[in-house]
Amino acid sequence: MPYQTINPFNNKLIKEYQTHNDQHVEQALSAGHALYKSDWAQGDMQQRLKVLHKLSDIMSSRVEELAKIVSVEMGKLIEQSRDEVKLCAEIAKYYADNAEEFLKPVPYKSSLGEAWVEHSPIGIIMAVEPWNFPFYQLMRVLAPNLAAGNSVIVKHAGIVPHCAETFEKLVSEAGAPKGAYTNLFISQDQVADIIEDDRVQGVALTGSEKAGAVVAAKAASKLKKSTLELGGNDIFAVLEDADIDHAAEAGAQARVANAGQVCTAAKRFIIHEKVADEFLKKFTEHFKALKMGDPLDSSTTLGPLSSADALKTLTKQVEQAVKNGAKVHVGGKAVANNPGNFYEATILTHITRDNPAYFEEFFGPVAQIYVVKNDEELVKLANDSNYGLGGSLFTKDMKRARKLATQIETGMLYVNSPSDTAPELPFGGVKRSGFGRELSDLGIKEFVNQKLVVLTAKS
Repeated sequence: MPYQTINPFNNKLIKEYQTHNDQHVEQALSAGHALYKSDWAQGDMQQRLKVLHKLSDIMSSRVEELAKIVSVEMGKLIEQSRDEVKLCAEIAKYYADNAEEFLKPVPYKSSLGEAWVEHSPIGIIMAVEPWNFPFYQLMRVLAPNLAAGNSVIVKHAGIVPHCAETFEKLVSEAGAPKGAYTNLFISQDQVADIIEDDRVQGVALTGSEKAGAVVAAKAASKLKKSTLELGGNDIFAVLEDADIDHAAEAGAQARVANAGQVCTAAKRFIIHEKVADEFLKKFTEHFKALKMGDPLDSSTTLGPLSSADALKTLTKQVEQAVKNGAKVHVGGKAVANNPGNFYEATILTHITRDNPAYFEEFFGPVAQIYVVKNDEELVKLANDSNYGLGGSLFTKDMKRARKLATQIETGMLYVNSPSDTAPELPFGGVKRSGFGRELSDLGIKEFVNQKLVVLTAKS
């Protein structure tokens, strides 16, 4: 598949990008490995943290320019693109401010002598990243690994090459030396070859379950660690004592943000039977009030899907769901007579466990409604999923919320707010949603050598 920038609002081709050959790949590996062996990676961390501070400043000063690149290339609403750029700047600053503390030696009491664990870089990290947050996904990998001293090589998604190229230029402008961060326009076969290379010591992937399985297997075959952030089928649970107005508004936004193309988006809405009708009525009103249009127009509230393929996939999923018994409450089809990749905000009901839709992730503005009688049914339904990434729970009873949060099998759970992200909070899931964590103090320790040192005094 070629690397192309195609505006999903009108499907016009903007630019095609030349792919990188094996010679270019070798140059990237050589530069990354040489840098890992140099004083840049092995010496004073402050030289690396200065780059992150500068990168944060650069992105903060160019929010509008960078946000427009995102919106034009993958269709995100312009305000959401601005938020993404600002978040990237926050992540860079977070690790610039905190990495030294996170990676300082940790002492251990021992009868064998003075003992501590120190944190050292391990080498090149190969990252494979998706299109839905084209700057944020890159920053989640770059910031902690650059701070730790690892070199990063990235294969970004084929539909966001402008974002990929732009991010690499930003890192270079911030002062990172050659080899610290390299973007490659390469094939899946070339990715596999890179993973096999002895100079590569870790693999990070955010993407589909299928891609994760392939990459993790390749990494495991070479005894290399990987982190995976894969799909999600997140719940949005509303209990009978919740503020329904707040829950309906938050739920609508949690489903349609980024046109529903978010791994942690609310997808399965589990509503207590006592408030199900009221919630569905208000939730539907929010969906019907959405305005489709140009992502660069600030009045637009629902943008296009990222590509024609994404639209085709979502359309087929909804058709199959209906064929197997689901009912379309609102929406349910692609927008006709429109050159862009628009799909109606859709609500599906009456989905049974034998419907393929019950276990699928819908990557678009499609919500599933389920009704339960009590907390036991809620937990059972929530956990009856192949995924476990994030989720939300709405209730005024905090004791009840704490108990349910403990019982629900997921990597992240938010009470009385949609799933979110912040530099200081760990991000990741369980089950087929992957393993490992990004961001926070946990993220920076995924790809470091936690080396034990013991000093024993001579007798």
